[in-house]
Amino acid sequence: MSDSEDKSSKTEFPTEKKISDAVEKGNLPVSREAPILASLLAIMAFIALQAREGVQRLLLSLQTTFENPLQWDLDTSADALHLLHMLAREAVWFILPAAGLFIAGGVISSVLQNPPQINIERIRPKWSNVSPASGFTRIFGLRGLTEFGKAVFKFITIGVVVSMLLVSSFPTMMQAMFADPVLVPELILQMAMKLLSGISIATIVLVAADLAMTRFHWRRDLMMSKQEIKDENKQAEGDPQIKARQRQIGRDRVRRRMMADVPLATLVIANPTHYAIALRYVREEGGAPVVVAKGADLVALKIREIAEANDVPVIEDKLLARSMYDHVEIDQMIPPQFFKAIAEIIYFLHSRTGSKVGVATA
Repeated sequence: MSDSEDKSSKTEFPTEKKISDAVEKGNLPVSREAPILASLLAIMAFIALQAREGVQRLLLSLQTTFENPLQWDLDTSADALHLLHMLAREAVWFILPAAGLFIAGGVISSVLQNPPQINIERIRPKWSNVSPASGFTRIFGLRGLTEFGKAVFKFITIGVVVSMLLVSSFPTMMQAMFADPVLVPELILQMAMKLLSGISIATIVLVAADLAMTRFHWRRDLMMSKQEIKDENKQAEGDPQIKARQRQIGRDRVRRRMMADVPLATLVIANPTHYAIALRYVREEGGAPVVVAKGADLVALKIREIAEANDVPVIEDKLLARSMYDHVEIDQMIPPQFFKAIAEIIYFLHSRTGSKVGVATA
């Protein structure tokens, strides 16, 4: 019951991280029918390209060996081994191209499905591989029924193809009984090519369906629940408490640096107790006034306190302070809409004190 509930809760598509983790563990969608098709095609390629020449070479060697048996001394076991080695060498030269094509077909079919990788996880012993309960589930579960259906399809297909081939080739086989024996190998090759062609065509259909089903089952097994996605996002983003603590530390660092820059300000615009913006304007530095500090409530009071302790003029303008607070950023120049208002304040300070406001005093 818990398994069904667990599967029913997996309603979300797998994330990129879930897919990449599965790939790293070697959990990849692999069709078992693709190597079979590749092997059939490899055998067909061998028959079409190499079989005739190889058979002729092997027959010539056997003919040379057995037509004149007196040329071979078989007095000792060493003589017999020498003869067997020669025959084995000829057989290997005949089988080697077929084996090479067979292996190449299997490797290529696997590489085309998924990129090759070395993964120890796939060969690590697991209890589920020998557990009777897990084996029963694999055999009688949906995947087991799918494999059984594919086996039945292959059996029926091969039976139908072989039956049709035998029925259509029956007259030819009857004539071969009275034909020259030299023609029999060619006839066998032709029938083998027809048989393999028919089976390959049926196998192509099976492989296409198997590839689609394999990837469907793979995606379905990787489906996630909403809670799993939340846990993954939490893991990716980190613990919220740690993140909040990091943000708090960052704000404290910015605040300390900001307070250290307040004595360098040219003036402070304040809304008596709620907002305060410290500006620095030095003609020699060029550009518009720069915001060196800003804050609200307790931070604003601290900015005013430091400014007054360092003889930085504090101008109370409720509307201007409130408006600027939402539009300015620390270490940035003030926006153009505040140029005129700040210029008037700087001119007022200059005319009131008679000092040259805008000249560096720090």
